Amino acid sequence: MASAQDRSTDPAAPPGPDAAVEPELVTAFIDHLRHERGLSVQTLRAYRGDLRQLALQRGPLEELGLAEIRSWLSELHEAGLSRNTLNRKTASVRAFTAWAHRRGHLPEDPSVRLRTARKSSHLPDVLQHQHVEQLTSQLAGAAQQAGQADEADPIAHALSLRDAAMVELLYATGMRVSELSGLNLASFETGRRMVRLLGKGNKERIVPYGVPAETALRSWLYHGRSRLVTSTSAEACFLGRRGGRIDVRTVRRVVDDSLARLGTTAARGPHALRHTAATHLLEGGADLRTVQELLGHASLSTTQLYTHVTIDRLRDAYGQAHPRA
Repeated sequence: MASAQDRSTDPAAPPGPDAAVEPELVTAFIDHLRHERGLSVQTLRAYRGDLRQLALQRGPLEELGLAEIRSWLSELHEAGLSRNTLNRKTASVRAFTAWAHRRGHLPEDPSVRLRTARKSSHLPDVLQHQHVEQLTSQLAGAAQQAGQADEADPIAHALSLRDAAMVELLYATGMRVSELSGLNLASFETGRRMVRLLGKGNKERIVPYGVPAETALRSWLYHGRSRLVTSTSAEACFLGRRGGRIDVRTVRRVVDDSLARLGTTAARGPHALRHTAATHLLEGGADLRTVQELLGHASLSTTQLYTHVTIDRLRDAYGQAHPRA
């Protein structure tokens, strides 16, 4: 399913060509994180975006105080941002002010007394098995239809093969969207149907995938990828319309649009496919430790959240089916 407009950009670059000039302190801080702490480009982009927003809405960061930070977070809360997003922005500000204080840019660290909101344990909506079948069939059908009109629009055919392969892999492996974006051709052991992922904290893990994902991946690699390859493609597995490594925002848009077209579920985004994969694994009899390893969770407590989903669905099914429920 071809997305309307794909862009391949540096995830660590400042967001948006029309954004205000980036404060020098933000640039210096991002350089520190990149070169001295080795954070991923996705994390760097999040830090950069949060701090640019803070500077735009609260003025010079050299004059930043606790009152300005609290009022900024309060406005974001009133605007409807989730607790998890607010906590991420709080973490960005804390890291920045601690660094700025150590470097002498701030007389004190105003974030020392900043509290973190209780983390939400809410999980996104999970797809039912029939939803997954509808989703993958829809994408495969779109790819087949585009293939019939290949001569008229070969790029549309290539993008539809790419989108089908991405969705199949996201569901088959439960990988994060950043992990999918970072896949290289050498990441796959196609003979064993295994893929090597680089997760949070640059930790590697190897995850299996099934026959449907293998079929969709082969179609993309053999019949689609060559249509998009340019000098900027290098070894990237999934490419944007212009040939560079696919951007996580493009992946999110592809998945969002595909799920919206189903019209039968409120689930949205690649993370919904990750949660769906975990839930279906547990429902199928996989143990928590196995699911933890497959998803790359640092803590088992994160994986245990999925047991709440499976228990709730079991209770609903019992209530509907048992005559004495």
